[in-house]
Amino acid sequence: MSEAFARELMAQRFRSYLPVVIDLETGGFNPQSDAVLEIAAVTLTMDPDGNLLPDATYAYHIQPFEGANVEQSALDFTGINLDDPLRRQVALSESEALGEIFRPIRKSIKAHGCSRAILVGHNSAFDHGFLNAAANRCSVKRNPFHPFSSFDTATLAGFVYGQTVLARACRAAGIEFDNKSAHSARYDTERTAELFCAMVNRYKDLGGWRLAQQEQELDEGE
Repeated sequence: MSEAFARELMAQRFRSYLPVVIDLETGGFNPQSDAVLEIAAVTLTMDPDGNLLPDATYAYHIQPFEGANVEQSALDFTGINLDDPLRRQVALSESEALGEIFRPIRKSIKAHGCSRAILVGHNSAFDHGFLNAAANRCSVKRNPFHPFSSFDTATLAGFVYGQTVLARACRAAGIEFDNKSAHSARYDTERTAELFCAMVNRYKDLGGWRLAQQEQELDEGE
């Protein structure tokens, strides 16, 4: 199987959607009022054997938007220090960060022959809500993500491994997880990407995807 053909399989595998893993660290639980503090994305691709694997990582610190709420409990949980000089130096505005994240995602969508991206996240409704709210605040005209559909790895891992906590699900999948590095958007996104790929590839290796394709072909032939 050629690499070009393997990339084309992505569009077939997820109904023309490109899975992109997203994680956001925030200043609270309300996507309308609470700040996005970090964002990371991992694009996915396929190898010549049809296995799903991480492709590239993009991660940015974000300056709270004007008037944004930031709960101290959220900072304590994530370990983010808004006054850190290095963070202040590299942090982007919300609009800039979304531009930097969305640009390579659009390129990957095109490269894989897909129509748009679909968000993959651990408890994806949380990240999806904050991402959509940020895109609306910034008047993003071409949000590459499906507006409401997503793949939730907490649900999938509960089904596959009987574990819903990211760290425990990763360990069940044989993926190393460092609790001290957790709650960084980059780290959590990269582990979530590995977990999602492991589950999709396991299903393929067990023959599930081939069986699903055969059943769909039978339905189409009737």
